[in-house]
Amino acid sequence: MNFVRQSLIVTIVGGTALALAACTHPPTREQTGAVIGGAAGGVIGSQIGGGRGQMAATIVGTLAGAAIGGAIGRSMDEVDRMRVQQTLETAPDRETREWRNPNTGQQYRATPKRTYERDGRPCREYEVLATIDGEAETITGTACRDVYGNWVMQ
Repeated sequence: MNFVRQSLIVTIVGGTALALAACTHPPTREQTGAVIGGAAGGVIGSQIGGGRGQMAATIVGTLAGAAIGGAIGRSMDEVDRMRVQQTLETAPDRETREWRNPNTGQQYRATPKRTYERDGRPCREYEVLATIDGEAETITGTACRDVYGNWVMQ
């Protein structure tokens, strides 16, 4: 199974799960983080091995990514998400911004990695390192500006 097909499958499964969860109420931070983490983990897992081993790695990567993404999503509150947005807005590439959430005690380090244009709009690859209950967890992603100038996670 090629990379694009596997990525599409992971995205469809994750999107369907999120859509079904939203039928009764809006998705929680944990659910959103789990879907994003699961998709990223599935893509990473799909790059390992070949044949049946590659499919197993994709499944394992999806499950591991969902667990990590869910933990980060559970821990981040609105203040933390705004700090990530602020970092994307003001920090140059490869400059890390750190903070500790006074309400949760969780620590975060956000780093824009690379800035580029997509469809005429600026986008930034980023990495967030979260220390949750003493455990370090990392999530990477891309954010692009929407028509209103807000950074939107892709």
